Amino acid sequence: MTTKNRSLDGSNKTKTSESIWKKALSSDSEWPDKDEFLDVIYWMRQALGIILGLCWGILPLKGLFGLLLFVVLNAAVIYIYVSNFHNVDEEEFGGMWEITKEGFMTSFAGFLVTWTIMYTGLHGNSSL
Repeated sequence: MTTKNRSLDGSNKTKTSESIWKKALSSDSEWPDKDEFLDVIYWMRQALGIILGLCWGILPLKGLFGLLLFVVLNAAVIYIYVSNFHNVDEEEFGGMWEITKEGFMTSFAGFLVTWTIMYTGLHGNSSL
């Protein structure tokens, strides 16, 4: 799927939406646009937050253990994805800390909402 965009200078630029997904799912991809890679990390982290929230809600995890487990798994998955799957130079993106914190808070918010709704719906006491 390709779309053509006309830039301000009048030239046509071809933009492929498949290439981002192909690069994200294939190892050792080149990322000339740093924002594209950070966008992939952001959206991957959002999906991971929702998935882990569903899992934590189905499993009756609660409390500080569930929160810490989420933080550790979220950071570990992103670290493994960046360092082992794509083998990117972290310094190009501001260091591993910048990559690790990219989209973390919104992922955490999505995780908390999903976890709370699932846990309450499945394991909450019904006093009706």
